[in-house]
Amino acid sequence: MLIIIEWKELVMKKLIFVLSVMLLVGPAVGRADEVALPGVTFDTTFVSKYIWHGFNYYGNDNSAIQPSVDIDFWGSGFGAMVFHSRANRSGFRNLEEFDYILYYGNSILDDTTWAMDYNVSWLYYDYYDNKSSDTDLQELVLSFAWPNLLGGGLVPSYSTGKLWPTSSNVPAMKDVGGWVHVFGLGYDLETPAIFPGSDKQVFSLMADLTYNDGYGLATADHDWSHVTLGVSTGFDITPNLTFTPAVYYQISMDDSVNKNDEVWTALSLTYSF
Repeated sequence: MLIIIEWKELVMKKLIFVLSVMLLVGPAVGRADEVALPGVTFDTTFVSKYIWHGFNYYGNDNSAIQPSVDIDFWGSGFGAMVFHSRANRSGFRNLEEFDYILYYGNSILDDTTWAMDYNVSWLYYDYYDNKSSDTDLQELVLSFAWPNLLGGGLVPSYSTGKLWPTSSNVPAMKDVGGWVHVFGLGYDLETPAIFPGSDKQVFSLMADLTYNDGYGLATADHDWSHVTLGVSTGFDITPNLTFTPAVYYQISMDDSVNKNDEVWTALSLTYSF
């Protein structure tokens, strides 16, 4: 137990140190006295339900506030994010979390039919009101998208994640880990501008199908768990501030993940510089 806690603290100290150094020491661009800073995005999202890979995390009609900060290291493809989820009602303290994420994304075969965007991420799920060895999880995620493969603006995607408990010595957590496979399709629909000051409005449409391979719960079946449909669109309040409403619908197919179909909304306010 002590070793696990010390390991977690060491990882977090190293992450904070790396982020601090990269924020303070950037490559010089332009004039010699100018220093480039990494891109930073602050986001605060209200969700009417917290749906995570098909699971209704806080139960029916329990909303959450989910702030995050995302740091893009000078367009290198490397980045780091801290995400927090807090329920708006009492009774969910043991499920509230900080997620610490390191990622790298890039693309290959640009300007060809087989152009591919890819991303690899490492996540640490910190359920901070619990003992780390009892509840904390880690995940490795690989994501791919092929923007030119189908044409007509349709973008197929695939992502897979491997989840595992931080401690392997807790019997209740032994079977929580597993794989998840998500097959997606996206499309950006352009319409005339809704408000003055913009030449168009873009509605991002998405659909995905998930195969849960023992992911998330020891009792989760190895089966197709759900389909998610969604639409979102952004409104620029200022050049750096965007408001994005979204609505999602989940068709649940496996009772071990979710017995009910779900509808929820998300309202995001994002500031980037």
